[in-house]
Amino acid sequence: MLPYPSIDPVAISIGPLKIHWYGLMYVIGIGAAWWLARRRAREPGFQWTSAQVEDLVFYTALGLLVGGRVGYMLFYSFPAFVQDPLMLFRVWEGGMAFHGGLLGALAAMWVFARRQKTSFFAVTDFVARYVPIGLFTGRIGNFINGELWGKPTDLPWAMVFPDAGPEPRHPSQLYEAFLEGLVLFVALHFFSRRSPPTMAVSGLFLLLYGLFRFAIEFVRLPDAHIGYLAFGWLTMGQALSFPMIVLGILFLLLAYRRPTTTVLSPDKS
Repeated sequence: MLPYPSIDPVAISIGPLKIHWYGLMYVIGIGAAWWLARRRAREPGFQWTSAQVEDLVFYTALGLLVGGRVGYMLFYSFPAFVQDPLMLFRVWEGGMAFHGGLLGALAAMWVFARRQKTSFFAVTDFVARYVPIGLFTGRIGNFINGELWGKPTDLPWAMVFPDAGPEPRHPSQLYEAFLEGLVLFVALHFFSRRSPPTMAVSGLFLLLYGLFRFAIEFVRLPDAHIGYLAFGWLTMGQALSFPMIVLGILFLLLAYRRPTTTVLSPDKS
């Protein structure tokens, strides 16, 4: 068993102002994605300027944060939200839903594509490559908060989490950080270097994220106020990830069955 590294969830405290690690992790993730996207925009022949990429990152980040918070309220805490709508703004307490964030980000990317008169899937293919950075930092934030822990296990890397009882548990936040963050980022990076057709990168993102999340849910404890939805094992996370898997496969099939129309220049970085 590994000791859980108990970390104060408040990273910086200046009088009444408290900056939590959970929120700071999102700032770090968005900042890193912004930096990499700007680097990409400086490459010769790239279709958007650095200013346009900055606008895209801003739109997407705003959609991600708003959609993630609203999605959590709707998917995971709707009864409590109805009784206390102001909990929507208490972000320091945790509670972000990736699937809601994805919908919010897609809406923002659609607005950007319309404003720039460009292909929606050209935008999603570009952004998809950088989303795993935010997923990685977000899951580290969950780990620091000591939330979203896994099921009891006797594996040597199990941890005893605060407020989760005395049993050693799967550090499922770290599993997700590794698969949905690091592995997904590397897979999309190398796949993008092969100049895939439009829609293919988006499809691979949906497929791999859906598979990773679906698999990890088997060792992650579901939210206590929701429990399992069916069969004694189906979680809300799996129910929301399954459509992503289907759409990912569909997008990949459509991308490779039509004439190749690669919109973005090959990645040389």
